[in-house]
Amino acid sequence: MADQMQKDGKFEYLETGGSGPPLVLLHGLFGGLSNFGAQIEHFRDRFNVVVPTLPIMTLPLRKVSLAGLVAHLHDFVEHKGWEQIHIMGNSLGGHVAILYALDHPEKIASIILSGSSGLFESAMGNSLPPRKNYEFIKKKTESTFYDPAVSSKELVDEVFSTVNDRNKGIRIIMTAKSAVRHNLAHKLDGIKAPTLLVWGNQDTITPPFVGEQFQELIENSELHFIDKCAHAPMMEVPGEFNAYMDDFLTRVMEERPVVA
Repeated sequence: MADQMQKDGKFEYLETGGSGPPLVLLHGLFGGLSNFGAQIEHFRDRFNVVVPTLPIMTLPLRKVSLAGLVAHLHDFVEHKGWEQIHIMGNSLGGHVAILYALDHPEKIASIILSGSSGLFESAMGNSLPPRKNYEFIKKKTESTFYDPAVSSKELVDEVFSTVNDRNKGIRIIMTAKSAVRHNLAHKLDGIKAPTLLVWGNQDTITPPFVGEQFQELIENSELHFIDKCAHAPMMEVPGEFNAYMDDFLTRVMEERPVVA
């Protein structure tokens, strides 16, 4: 991938600079740029694809929360001067996308959610995992995917390093607890933008019934399931995921064009 991360004040992000409207991709609690390689390449010709780093590890400790991440995203969108964005979020990134859309509905052209937290999630738990227990972290990381082979050694090593850094580990737990506190069940009727939901049939972190609940509570939404796929469809089954996303965005753009 030729694109490089950019640093602009407090913001770190990748931006393809395409001529189309902004398509902002938000990673999950342990995610990052590598989660969206297939989407960056697929959509770069028609959208300005942007992957900001959610500052879970760099926010002042007193601001480590979903509210802090949403405020950071708002500052970033204002800094870039975008009138409207298409926004996609996986896992915690979906939770941040929903809260941002609720706070700033005028900024949202469409929403795409995959394995989003906000209603129910079963992940690392509410305490730090056993320190130095590599096999525990390996199994937890592999549980993100239907095929454990997708969970590369590099990915497991990165998660292991994060949870064994006490400062980072505390931030992870604080963010996870904040997500549990921000249950969205009573707020989702406030989402009016077209919304695409793509869920893995074998997702054990946000199981399929969570996707069904999102569809029931978000008025203008559609739900698609992908078989032999778990919590990160955009990584595990990128071809099928991109096809759903492509069709959805094409229809939205025809009905509600966004000026780049």
